[in-house]
Amino acid sequence: MTTARPAKKPIIRHVVSINDLTNKEIEQIFEVAQAYLDELADKSLPYRIGCGTTLGAKSILATLFYEPSTRTRLSFESAMLRLGGENITSADPNTSSAAKGESLADSVRVISNYADIIVIRHPKDGAARLAADYSTVPVINGGDGSHEHPTQTLCDLFTLKTKKKTLRNLSVAIAGDLKGSRTVHSFVYALARFGAHIAPRPAPGMDLPAHVDKRLREEFRCTIDPNGPFGALYCTPDEPHQPTLFAEPEFKIVGGKPTIGAVYVTRFQKERWSNKDQTYPTVDAEFLKQPEFSHASVLHPLPRVGELDVSVDSDSRAIYFQQAAYGVPIRMALISLLLGLRKGKSLHRFEGGFEGARVPPYDQPGNEGLQCSNPNCIVHDPSERPYVRNKFQLIKLSSPPRQKLRCAYCETDVEDFVIASKKNKWFTPDMASFLRINGENFRDFLAFSSASEAENAGFHLRKHFAPQPGLQRAKARARGG
Repeated sequence: MTTARPAKKPIIRHVVSINDLTNKEIEQIFEVAQAYLDELADKSLPYRIGCGTTLGAKSILATLFYEPSTRTRLSFESAMLRLGGENITSADPNTSSAAKGESLADSVRVISNYADIIVIRHPKDGAARLAADYSTVPVINGGDGSHEHPTQTLCDLFTLKTKKKTLRNLSVAIAGDLKGSRTVHSFVYALARFGAHIAPRPAPGMDLPAHVDKRLREEFRCTIDPNGPFGALYCTPDEPHQPTLFAEPEFKIVGGKPTIGAVYVTRFQKERWSNKDQTYPTVDAEFLKQPEFSHASVLHPLPRVGELDVSVDSDSRAIYFQQAAYGVPIRMALISLLLGLRKGKSLHRFEGGFEGARVPPYDQPGNEGLQCSNPNCIVHDPSERPYVRNKFQLIKLSSPPRQKLRCAYCETDVEDFVIASKKNKWFTPDMASFLRINGENFRDFLAFSSASEAENAGFHLRKHFAPQPGLQRAKARARGG
């Protein structure tokens, strides 16, 4: 008698970072979104979805919002309604069990029994990744702290694709609070991946966070051109970030200077700053009279609170309300692909896993070893402490050769650390030798932020990291030596 094999557990896709999606998958989202626009658009406003379908008639979307939202929450709920599905919502933490002290992990485990897909917004960096760890249905990040807002970036890219046709060699000026804006952080990664040039124009003291800036330089191959007219980050993507979506270059010269193809304006993220009264730039009609902005489209994720003058609304270059309208077809497409909705013989579904889903090699209990250095990371939230672990991805850099650890929740990097053996009670700062002998096997090892921290925990310095003879002989036999 043959015993039937158990069915394979279906892959649950989550979208926490824009980098959870490959370039090909972003193209797929845009193709599905455009198909919905072609079929369901308002006849007088082609960028607005004006009617619905029944593809998602049996599906339920839960919006779990711990921070205020208008566009993100309503556009997701509109997207599900346009698909023929239903919504349940927790839009105010003061009226939910969060006010009673319930953890996010417990909330998500319960809500994933009530809905087929969850959108979460939370003030803590990395909260969406924690939610994904505990959810049995797809989780979409609707904004987590100052980490990322990937679906806003999908709307931004789709808007630029529609207007400019290409991102390759397009110069995009990003103005305002680049440090606190999670929207900007997702956006610059995507711009780099598709070969755009990023021209940061931060408000005073609001530059890109150091870890975002370093990641652009080291992993997305962006370099500062000191002779450039805008101090732009010039991106030369290579695998695995090869641009495929926007193929043709657009690079105009005006008066010996390259033009700016788009201006992306962001508000002051006052909820993330202790000093609420800071100097902040305004983009207005006078600003846009500068020659380099003569062909620049103006985008803004909204809401605006004074940094974008209403005088720009009547300018033909202003496309931010169109950008907001695209939130519905883009989110319809993303929901369709994550749920695998079928239209006739056509099945909307992503093709399997993605790099961001790989298991972090460093995974230790939350009370042991290295902890994330970001004070706003979800791992430091007292109500979540029983549910989080000290989890880090190992990032290997080639120039110069070195390694760093990246928090699996909020993606903050740790550059300086030592590795300690729990069994033999030694530690070493020689990460390269450790990796040569142990590979990425961190199961029996702890990381500490410094030698003194390791010593305080009872470990001693291993001065010479000599390869173990037995291990070397085993490796030689495996090679046939």
